[in-house]
Amino acid sequence: MPLTEYDFQSENPVDWLFFGQRAVEKTSAFLFYSPGGLVQKLIHQLKYQGREQLGDLFGDWFGMQLRAEPALQNLDFVMPVPLHPRKRRQRGYNQCSRFARRIAAHLGARYSEGHLVRTAHSRTQTARNRWNRWEGIRGAFSLRNPEELEGRRILLVDDVITTGSTLEACAEAFAPLSQTTLLLAALATVP
Repeated sequence: MPLTEYDFQSENPVDWLFFGQRAVEKTSAFLFYSPGGLVQKLIHQLKYQGREQLGDLFGDWFGMQLRAEPALQNLDFVMPVPLHPRKRRQRGYNQCSRFARRIAAHLGARYSEGHLVRTAHSRTQTARNRWNRWEGIRGAFSLRNPEELEGRRILLVDDVITTGSTLEACAEAFAPLSQTTLLLAALATVP
């Protein structure tokens, strides 16, 4: 498997996608994603073919590595990037949920699907460039009960980081929480 070996201690290329984003403290990704490669095939099985158990497998594997990260000690919440309710009904599940839930278990953090919600439905982002991705998703996320998150340490988890637009839009929802620490992790990133 093409492991990135990115950690939460040293700067990595995923961090560069979020420079200037005040709400994001640090980022990481577990695997490299290449079109037509093994990681893409596995993520497509997880995402589109109902192979939810792959989320458990990767969540346990990545979660065991993340336990050693000093930046993730005393983490309060682990949250998956949410799907819009319409897309969740179509797919039947959120491909990030089981992945994030297993990571939370390894880190001893509370798992939450209810705080960050997707309020706007958008078309798939896969064929769009960075600017169009950002325009298509900006303002698509909001927080429920944000007062419960003030001053907390939160790890937000996604499946694939390509341009960073989805996670950037999620981070935008956390921006008003001045005392909250937001860290980002993904199953995979493009090299």
